[in-house]
Amino acid sequence: MVDVGDKTPTDRSAHARCVVELPEEISARFDGADFQTKKGPVFHTAIIAGTMAVKKTSDLIPFCHPLGIEGCRVELQLTDSGNVEINCHVRVHHKTGVEMEALMGASVAGLTVYDMLKAISHEMVIRDTRLISKAGGKRDVSGV
Repeated sequence: MVDVGDKTPTDRSAHARCVVELPEEISARFDGADFQTKKGPVFHTAIIAGTMAVKKTSDLIPFCHPLGIEGCRVELQLTDSGNVEINCHVRVHHKTGVEMEALMGASVAGLTVYDMLKAISHEMVIRDTRLISKAGGKRDVSGV
């Protein structure tokens, strides 16, 4: 791991996004708030999975520092084009950033959506997992 011992803790945040493209066969089943499947409510389950993933990032990605996450928000919405857009916002006061945590949260939420809807169709595509912005540390990044 990178030695962050001499760095000063600062407020740090990151926003990552993932998009799951859905075929019409699936998006037509949206009830206005969520998808209901035999496994349960898709969006609610993906929010929990994404939050858990944020907290477990250092267990899964080598050399990531374990962080005491202070804020995490995972949001899902069905877009006008029938895709699921997942946004993960993470916040911490620490010596290192939370970009990987935000990316992990968005990714795992996307994988959860896929898992819960695959009984209807495997014609989904998980795409555009990327960092949207980060603040704190050496430099801020936005509009990536």
